[in-house]
Amino acid sequence: MNAVLRNFKLIPCPAGDGCSKPTCPWQHARDQTPAAAQPDPAAADGGSQDQDGPRKRRKVFSEPASTPAQPASSSEAGQPSSVTRPVSPPPLRRRAPKPPTKPLPSAASPAGLTPPPTTTTKPSPSASAVAPSSAPAPMLGPQSTTTTTTTTTHQKVVPQRGATPQQKVAPRKPETLNPRHLKTAAPATHDFRYKVLKLLHEQFQRLNNELKKDAKDDEEKLVLSAQELIWLALDEEQKMATEKPSVYQNIIKNRITTYKRMTPGQWKTERAAERNKKNAAAAPGSGSPRKPLLGPPKVVDTGLTPQQEVEFLTHLLTPIDSLAKWGYVPTPPSDKEIAKAREGEEAALGYEVCDRCTTRFQVFPGRREEDGALTSGGKCVHHPGRFYFPERTLRGDSDRPAKRYRCCQQVVGESPGCVSGATHVFKTTSPARLAALVPFAETPGNEGVPPDRAVCFDCEMGYTVRGMELLRLTATSWPDGRELLDVLVRPVGEILDLNSRYSGVWPEHLVNAQPWSESDTTQLSTQHPQPPASDETNPPKQQKKTPMKIVPSPTAARTLLFSLLSPSTPLIGHGLENDLNAARIIHPTLIDTILLFPHPRGLPMRHGLKMLMETRLNKAIQVEVEGGVARGHDSGEDARAAGELVRLVVGERWKGMRMRGWKVGSGGFVAPEGEEGTGEGGLSERFLEEGEVKDA
Repeated sequence: MNAVLRNFKLIPCPAGDGCSKPTCPWQHARDQTPAAAQPDPAAADGGSQDQDGPRKRRKVFSEPASTPAQPASSSEAGQPSSVTRPVSPPPLRRRAPKPPTKPLPSAASPAGLTPPPTTTTKPSPSASAVAPSSAPAPMLGPQSTTTTTTTTTHQKVVPQRGATPQQKVAPRKPETLNPRHLKTAAPATHDFRYKVLKLLHEQFQRLNNELKKDAKDDEEKLVLSAQELIWLALDEEQKMATEKPSVYQNIIKNRITTYKRMTPGQWKTERAAERNKKNAAAAPGSGSPRKPLLGPPKVVDTGLTPQQEVEFLTHLLTPIDSLAKWGYVPTPPSDKEIAKAREGEEAALGYEVCDRCTTRFQVFPGRREEDGALTSGGKCVHHPGRFYFPERTLRGDSDRPAKRYRCCQQVVGESPGCVSGATHVFKTTSPARLAALVPFAETPGNEGVPPDRAVCFDCEMGYTVRGMELLRLTATSWPDGRELLDVLVRPVGEILDLNSRYSGVWPEHLVNAQPWSESDTTQLSTQHPQPPASDETNPPKQQKKTPMKIVPSPTAARTLLFSLLSPSTPLIGHGLENDLNAARIIHPTLIDTILLFPHPRGLPMRHGLKMLMETRLNKAIQVEVEGGVARGHDSGEDARAAGELVRLVVGERWKGMRMRGWKVGSGGFVAPEGEEGTGEGGLSERFLEEGEVKDA
């Protein structure tokens, strides 16, 4: 306190010379003494601090703001000692280091040799501020290896070779296990956050200790320190509290439960993935898009001619009579079933369940009179990608990792969605409800269709007030992949969402589309697919026509497709039940790649077309974003991809059949004796009894 009161003596009294207080703490003219007569305690004790506390900045009204600090030895008589002191904070007055001098040769030091250099401490900027300006410059010996930096206020730091500014990261400040302060409102009380934070940290500590016990040389870098575990727990808790405050309590409990069930192997994999992610982000050029790691495209050679390949498809046909429960429609719904479906729609008053977010909402075909709305319920917040289960890290793991969405990699249940749609949408799967809008039709007979024709077929759909309707229909010939038909379709109901991310149909396509004409129908009925070139086993995918032709209704598109088919024409596709139901077609001769490449767990589980092309043929399809522009799927590309997968199966099946004795004859494929109608291979008894098998 006394040290503070003494500072008042440096400030003139506001009352001036008229002050009559005998013990006034302010400065008066009668109290001032020459500066030479005042002792300098700092000079006396070599720059140490006062006994009552640290020295503080002393303000002098007569000192300009830009007055530079002067050395202590240049103080002028008649001025307070604070004028000659440097500005705040006051540096400690230390003795300047003695400059190194050239060593003199001595008896113990032969001429021409210098003693080993001594390590000197680089002077701090504060010390340079009080160093005498007349200090001699440092001198170096001719062979000295010690580098001395000139003592200046501004020092230039030269980075080491190979170092980059991005690699210089400021050290992270240590923290305690206490919830961080949030800029927004906290999603829970401090006690709850502290409790779950401790539980989360305990699981991190347990997994880290188990990993440390069995860590090998290359795994020791994955072991975290005590402070890194605290940082990790704080980061996880803060992320969930700020990004998902509405469901914070649920997801933090689920996350703790997940780590309780986590094995050391899973923890090691998670730490390695996080470490690789940080290294990739810090590496130069990490922002460049990565190409899919696919090998060279596989060339399919069936060993058959195109006509023989079409004839071989009779061995791959799949009857759908027993697949009605999986969405296939083998027979049209009856009139009674259609009438019952219409009664149900009327009783529902337009209420449906959203196909994306499962919200119950109401649709208004023809628009609502009061405001012209098509749906109720506001916006639709959802995840556009399907969820999946990450693969287990170890074969012996009994706990499956939490399932995540493919679109944003978030854990299922942590957030309501990552995308917001303008309206809710719905989809109808009941054959009776589908037939109530557009009736099903069986493929009629058509004598003009060549007998050696096979057709690949794919449709793109979008959401309307009538459900999911047909927007685009594409048909290509097989096995050459030539385009037969590719048209846009005007749906029955008002459009809610074109589903462009998957359908590839954008608003400009419908706006710029030209109507289908009679001349186009005539040209379609007379065209024939051209045989592929001799050196073209996989023709390039066709580019979209600009602008495309559009037909007025789904039934018109179906009629055009029927002009290319007959009941015996093989119809090839992936997930044909969706395409056939969208076009309301019942065809008896089907080849579905979902059934050719069945999922190990059986229906309704199925492999995606994109995954099959990558794993079986090393080809990338369904690239939603190309050249920075979103384009969605291409029905022509999907149709040809299904055809290529079928050719792959034809080659594999025919190779196995040839090994069992099958041959190609004038009348088609000839089975070996004993295998006709069985579908199984093996040698006949007659073949063995005649003794035609000879020793090699």
